[in-house]
Amino acid sequence: MRELKIFSGRANPALAKQMCDHLHLQPAKITLGQFPDGENYCKLDEDVRGRDIFLVQPTCPSVNDNLLELLIMIDCCKRASAERITAVIPYFGYARQDRKDEGRVPITAKMIANLIVRAGADRVLAMDLHAAQIQGFFDVPVDHLYAAPVLNEHFLSKGFKGDDIVVVSPDEGSIKRALGHSKRLGGNLAIVDKRRTSALETKQSTIIGGPVEGKIVLMFDDMISTAGSICGAAKLVHEAGAKEIHLAASHGVLCGPAIEKLRAAPIDSLVITDSIPLTPEKQLPNLVQLSVAPLLAEAIKRIHHDQSISELFLER
Repeated sequence: MRELKIFSGRANPALAKQMCDHLHLQPAKITLGQFPDGENYCKLDEDVRGRDIFLVQPTCPSVNDNLLELLIMIDCCKRASAERITAVIPYFGYARQDRKDEGRVPITAKMIANLIVRAGADRVLAMDLHAAQIQGFFDVPVDHLYAAPVLNEHFLSKGFKGDDIVVVSPDEGSIKRALGHSKRLGGNLAIVDKRRTSALETKQSTIIGGPVEGKIVLMFDDMISTAGSICGAAKLVHEAGAKEIHLAASHGVLCGPAIEKLRAAPIDSLVITDSIPLTPEKQLPNLVQLSVAPLLAEAIKRIHHDQSISELFLER
């Protein structure tokens, strides 16, 4: 591992430190800051010439600041003659606009992918992209990880499996994800029919499949942002007689009214990963945060040694 160096931006240094601990490495030294006028400053405090460099920086809120810092770090490593630069983006922001769903709108996810590649990234390591096709927006190799094994292992350790549970998809877009969890955990599958009533509001009206009455409901999504959809789905299955309701997501964005909605929701636990740092004001008594550092660290080791990433998810 001598030629491997892992640098962390300021978005989630705790995650980067855990990844380095898993690999028995020290985080590489870097100075990041701002000039008096607010412009970002970056200086590598270690030699990277000819090295295999991994830059850990989720583009979570504050999205624009973290994205720009990632681009500057990539450029800095490129100009310092790094052999290969991998942008490790546990949470990829600007992913919602991945297609033109109406006239005169951008495909922002593609634009951000272009920026990362043009800055000098040789490959990208991401986790649970909002849409799988975003992998194709990059003109460099993309390794796409899934937090599903980490979430599944948590629920299996609680004894949640078999006929006692129902895996519920909070909307039609999460059906494939719910099917994957259902295959691993067992139990029945149900889908909440969500109808959009306006640009900002949705309404959950019907549960398809199930039944959920007297069952432990496990509800999975890729991210929880404002929590409107998933809390509405939780309320619906609660009214249908669910015994317990547990929400799980790879990315806990938790912005806007999310915390208030989750406090009021009829849920027994909320399970998220540490792909995004959890600030004190986002703490909830029933919140469980799982670490994806071992998963990301193992992927980095495999990339460094030119080994298969897909084997990480076999039989998991």
